[in-house]
Amino acid sequence: MLSASEIRAELAARRENYSLSHELYCDEGVLQADLDQIFYREWLFAVPACELPKPGNYATLQVGAYPVIVVRGADGMIRAFHNVCRHRGQRLCSAPSGTTAKLVCPYHQWTYELDGRLIWARDMQEDFDASKHGLKKVHCVDIGGMVFICLAEVPPPIADLAQTLGRYLAPAGLKEAKVAFSSTIVEKGNWKLVIENNRECYHCGGSHPSLCRTYSDNPRMTAMEGPDAASPDILAHWKRCEEAGLPSRFTAHPRMQWRLARIPLLNNAESYTMSTKAAVTGHRMGQMPFSDAGSLLFFHYPNTWNHFLADHAIVFRILPLSPTETEVTTKWLVPADAVEGKDYDLKTLTEVWLNTNDEDRQVVEENQKGILSPAYEPGPYSTVQEEGVIQFVDWYCGTMAERLGPTAQAAE
Repeated sequence: MLSASEIRAELAARRENYSLSHELYCDEGVLQADLDQIFYREWLFAVPACELPKPGNYATLQVGAYPVIVVRGADGMIRAFHNVCRHRGQRLCSAPSGTTAKLVCPYHQWTYELDGRLIWARDMQEDFDASKHGLKKVHCVDIGGMVFICLAEVPPPIADLAQTLGRYLAPAGLKEAKVAFSSTIVEKGNWKLVIENNRECYHCGGSHPSLCRTYSDNPRMTAMEGPDAASPDILAHWKRCEEAGLPSRFTAHPRMQWRLARIPLLNNAESYTMSTKAAVTGHRMGQMPFSDAGSLLFFHYPNTWNHFLADHAIVFRILPLSPTETEVTTKWLVPADAVEGKDYDLKTLTEVWLNTNDEDRQVVEENQKGILSPAYEPGPYSTVQEEGVIQFVDWYCGTMAERLGPTAQAAE
């Protein structure tokens, strides 16, 4: 396992616009540093809010060593807690999702209100103070129908993202949607390889026949430098969409931790389907004004990328499991009043991205197998095709170098 000083050396030795070293993709110590310095400190996408439509609806997730539960309270608020009983540490909820009137520990039945207060603990001594044994809170915020959590004691600022993302997502009506389908797979590759693969379409033509019916692998269709700096096709699409009330122009975090921009699909396609037509008929998401609005793309490092279309939305969440394993969860959202079997069928809705996810899994796993070889050495990224990968790797290296600085060195 690499130490903090050794990780700093690996980061410092990286050549500009080159991939990372074997150790940064494979080492146990690096994974622990990634968790400590990024996943335990940054805002993470957890679930879409519409997955928890009623009080008592909950979802669980495992972020490194931390089991977390996200639950909607009786007051309608969505909150997050460490999924750990304050008695002897039992997980309160083991299922990925469910509904409960109270949070009850299955071990000794300590019972918590949905807002985290301990309300019943059987046969405790007279001086036991239940008010000091409520569930430990996790920072939680609902932005436009996307629920983010942060495990840090003091989370990083999120006001700029909340304001911008809330405005861009408002027409999509995510809070009035429902989860039509959910998929979770494990990719046998480092979490950074999963993100890198998502951040380029250099591989799309050779790997994604279903996706390439509607999503262009031409880098000029996703390359943009600012709200007025993009290809003529994108600029025209932005103009049309914004005249109809859809925020669309490129906007991003100063260090590219997140980015939003709407792109047109190929040949006026309406959705990510094999036919290129809408997967959901007779309904549009929220206040979407027309069917060929393209896809609003949103990524946020370290764990989410998303597509918001006129007829449905697709949200993605990744969580590291080991140095060479990553959990990838995908959820398809449709208008709440759309009826399965009448307004949409699951095969049409999910086929393209189920195919794409599995194709990406194979690519990432083969990538990881090659990097595990002693013959691997970092190679150059294409500044034409892999600009997004360069942005991500620069963000990762900059963030880790900053956080594994003199303070970390003194603590070793």
